[in-house]
Amino acid sequence: MTRRGEIVAAARSWIGTPYRHQASMMGAGTDCLGLVRGVWREVVGPEPETPPAYTATWAEAPGGNAEETMAQAARRHMKEIGCGAAGAGDVMLFRMRANGPAKHAAILSGDNRMIHAWSDRAVVETVMGRWWRARAAYAFRFPGLED
Repeated sequence: MTRRGEIVAAARSWIGTPYRHQASMMGAGTDCLGLVRGVWREVVGPEPETPPAYTATWAEAPGGNAEETMAQAARRHMKEIGCGAAGAGDVMLFRMRANGPAKHAAILSGDNRMIHAWSDRAVVETVMGRWWRARAAYAFRFPGLED
């Protein structure tokens, strides 16, 4: 199995895990960041940093001045690539509102699909349709992935 295949297989193993804010435990609960963290632990190794506590609305500061906290953290440990260059096994970050910072993460699984934890639901694999593409803000590669 290729490295990309390992990442996608690891992400798929989380499908059905219920949504739990700030959690990262397969089968018990996770949020979108927790999914990426869990796949990192399985494929790369120990997490390089622990995210600080965050609220469900952490990126929605009044006046649109919220920092790109999630993107900044990803830059510290992953290779940033163009959204158009992202493929299976890469991480995408999305803006949930215009002019807001990126606050949702997904792992691409190929064939225009992504795996992500959606609030009030569970980890799912869905089509990355027009709605998601319009909100794509950043893309990153896990360490060790080929270009």
